[in-house]
Amino acid sequence: MPFVIDASTTACWAFSDESEPVADAARDQLIYDSAVAPSLWWFEVRNAMIVNERRKRIGEDETVAFLARLALLPVVIDRSPREADILTLARRRQLTVYDAAYLELARRRGEPLATLDRKLAAAATAESIALIGPP
Repeated sequence: MPFVIDASTTACWAFSDESEPVADAARDQLIYDSAVAPSLWWFEVRNAMIVNERRKRIGEDETVAFLARLALLPVVIDRSPREADILTLARRRQLTVYDAAYLELARRRGEPLATLDRKLAAAATAESIALIGPP
């Protein structure tokens, strides 16, 4: 079953010293399935790479290589957010609009969400949205 992926999960894959069960499960699921992300995912992933370059955690060449590998994965960008639903979720669950965009997408498509963000995961659970990874 396709799933919604957020930037925290995706960025985790760039670092060999990070191992998160949710990120590992999402990466494994992409072997036989696809993921979908709101358009802001593209920017958030790249921002995470730049921030980590500045922290000297990753080099420019590693960022380029990671983004090239990422481009080969079956991640579809959704460009049809429902503004009113995003704002409602942000208000109701005390989320940023960015996080509410992932939640709205998962709810609209009826697909599970892969996130490392605890607050977003809790909001998904409260909205009866399944999560990728261990319980």
